[in-house]
Amino acid sequence: MPALSLYPALSESANSTSRSVQGLSLSSIVALAVVVLLVPATGHAGPPYVTDDPEPVEPGHWEFYLATQHSITRTSASGTAPHVEMNYGALPGLQLHVIAPLAYAHPNDGPTFYGLGDIELGAKLRFIDENAWLPMVGTFPMFELPVGNESKGLGTGRLHVLIPLWLQKSFGPWTTYGGGGYWWNPGEGNQDFWYIGWLIQRRLSKLAALGTEVFYTTPDRLDGEANVRFNVGLILDLSDHHHLLLSAGRGIVGDSLFQGYAAYQLTL
Repeated sequence: MPALSLYPALSESANSTSRSVQGLSLSSIVALAVVVLLVPATGHAGPPYVTDDPEPVEPGHWEFYLATQHSITRTSASGTAPHVEMNYGALPGLQLHVIAPLAYAHPNDGPTFYGLGDIELGAKLRFIDENAWLPMVGTFPMFELPVGNESKGLGTGRLHVLIPLWLQKSFGPWTTYGGGGYWWNPGEGNQDFWYIGWLIQRRLSKLAALGTEVFYTTPDRLDGEANVRFNVGLILDLSDHHHLLLSAGRGIVGDSLFQGYAAYQLTL
């Protein structure tokens, strides 16, 4: 199953413990987070993180991403190679969103499949602007359209829907945002589940921003368990229009999953 957004990246039906990341200790992850948060030096929201934000693209402007996202588990590897993401500021406070992936699925005991994955559509709506006292508040409903081949592990075979609430506040070089939402998760053995995540990020210079996030999900399968996961991210603003985005992390509680993301972003 491709890892395009919150649902595929968190699905217990496609992800389990990765042998290749068992050597990573919780203490090393915490140490890296401390480094990220204590380095001295405007935030960037959304990718390369799983936790999202309520800030839409400005009206008439575009964001384009050429990206790849991967997950490695005990039994398989899956992801996108690549996927294309487009965001457009349609109106003040309203952003339209689409992700179209080429996905791959490689079970340890079988062949590798590659092809079109599930398509993601969404609309981000900001309904409270940030001020000196109030955070920015908005929502970003997403719809995962079952386009990918389910039998080959390239899609889920069902429509999945996220209804979230996101908040964001900035303090000088610091930006923090997060919230959560409810995933409608149909399918045999599946159950609907909740997602909660929070991120903190610091602008180090005009070039670079570092951040870290922690996110939690309730079980998404009838026989599943809750998960707590962790990412560290780096954003490099090469110019006003060209950006590089990177993140990597793994499970802390529950599934021990390695996840990684890399993208080139063009803003217009």
